[in-house]
Amino acid sequence: MCLVAIVVFPLLNALVKFLLSNDYSIVQIMWMRSVVHMVWMVGLFVPYGGLRILRSNRPGLQLFRSALQLVALVLYITALSHVSLTAITMAFFTAPLMVVALSVPMLGERVGPRRWAAVAVGFAGAAVIFRPGGEIIHWSFLLVLGAAAAYALFQIQTRQLAAQDDYRTTAIYTIIVALVATTAAGPFFWTWPTELVHWGAFIGLGVFGGGGHFLVIKAYQYGRASVVGPFDYGQLIGAAVIGFLWFGDVVDVWTWLGAALIVASGIYIARREAVQGGGRGPKAHL
Repeated sequence: MCLVAIVVFPLLNALVKFLLSNDYSIVQIMWMRSVVHMVWMVGLFVPYGGLRILRSNRPGLQLFRSALQLVALVLYITALSHVSLTAITMAFFTAPLMVVALSVPMLGERVGPRRWAAVAVGFAGAAVIFRPGGEIIHWSFLLVLGAAAAYALFQIQTRQLAAQDDYRTTAIYTIIVALVATTAAGPFFWTWPTELVHWGAFIGLGVFGGGGHFLVIKAYQYGRASVVGPFDYGQLIGAAVIGFLWFGDVVDVWTWLGAALIVASGIYIARREAVQGGGRGPKAHL
């Protein structure tokens, strides 16, 4: 699940950047993604699970998680319109480090001194990426950090909900706040796509977005947040390849060095958890 997700999300981000480059608004992009995501999730789950999967045991927590996703999306897409796909993907991977740190106070998971040291190394890598004179200018740096923080909290809520709601319920609730918000604002920002490839890109937003989050939700049913989170680093490979082939992105050696520190810290964290026999999280009620 994690391996497929790390391919799907770079494709999603590439489609967003492609549509931004063709002068479509952030609101329209998010609305189309939300609509396709919701149609796909409801069409996939309701026929087999019935309307009962629309009922949550923790509706407030579900809506809070969905709102966090909306915040992360707005900040991330805004930054993506100014920064290369590869660089912003690298910078965004402060989020899994935050997940490891937040798993202690919010989930009661134990993180030893070695993993804390690995988290520190990862943030040092982020500092190299965000260095003065780097590609990511100061205000985009703040946007990326804000998006990473919101996404880290979103992942923590995903883990908390795994034991309380059916994963299909969580998948449907994921996009509901973004859908309501962008539906209200959408008519003021709408531009009709004029090319078939643009329609395909808009549909792809929902397909990849919904599919990616579905896989992440399933992964968090069976693994600890401090283990599943670092797997996100695999997106760096997909983003680098797609960014170069599609947008001609070329990343400097310092940014790669920072990314290497982040990846190394993530791999070490996952390895330490495996060596210590890290158990699986509680399964959701299916």
